[in-house]
Amino acid sequence: MRERVGGVELHYEDTGEGEPVVFLHGYPLSGRLWDGTVAEVGAGFRCIVPDLRGHGESEASDRADMARYADDVVELLDTLGEARPVVLVGLSMGGYVAFELIRRHGDRVRALVLVDTRAGPDTAAAAEARRETAGRVLREGSGAVADEMAERLFAAGAPRELRSRWREIMAATPPAGVAAALRAMADRPDSLPTLEALRIPVLVVVGEEDAITPPEEAERMANAAAGAELEVVRGAGHMTPVERPAEFGAILRRFLARM
Repeated sequence: MRERVGGVELHYEDTGEGEPVVFLHGYPLSGRLWDGTVAEVGAGFRCIVPDLRGHGESEASDRADMARYADDVVELLDTLGEARPVVLVGLSMGGYVAFELIRRHGDRVRALVLVDTRAGPDTAAAAEARRETAGRVLREGSGAVADEMAERLFAAGAPRELRSRWREIMAATPPAGVAAALRAMADRPDSLPTLEALRIPVLVVVGEEDAITPPEEAERMANAAAGAELEVVRGAGHMTPVERPAEFGAILRRFLARM
């Protein structure tokens, strides 16, 4: 399904009935990473899964920032007539978007699930590296980052075909969308104060073998948010919902049942 949101055509999936749950994917991925999770969660929830602008089947724009991604999600909810506060689930860059959405539209969120992400900002060196990579992607194409990330995203024991499939998805992401996301991540603020101020239920999930946002980052977030729960999934890297869909789905179902 597609809707025009924020000046671009946004692709999304909208399945099930019940309390709304919004799933935000990471960079340079797509909403397809939540397919297994939506299947595991099953009936009883309205699962809304957008492809963020410039990713998956959504149209790209030359520039974007966390505010634009967050506003896109809220505008999509408005277009779909969904005014109830949502459970917001964000993986990696999706977590960064979730933080910004809470800052801008806090009344639209009733609970937060942070998956394989971090709250802290980039260091100056990391931010500059992202901007340099953005330029390289615009010159060479998205395959420039797909080749590098295909190995880093997964745990050591992940099947080769899984890495290959997601390498293809990343390589197909429009270069403009990849570059815009890299610049947006480089410019994102520190979200630890946002976590510390939250008074909604928070669940933090991380793959035990996540090499991009390791378990120490998850522990830091769980310690910052009052009453947060922390789950570490064995045998998973940075793509916990893809690598361990049954385990992640069970964790999320238990959390949703308490909502």
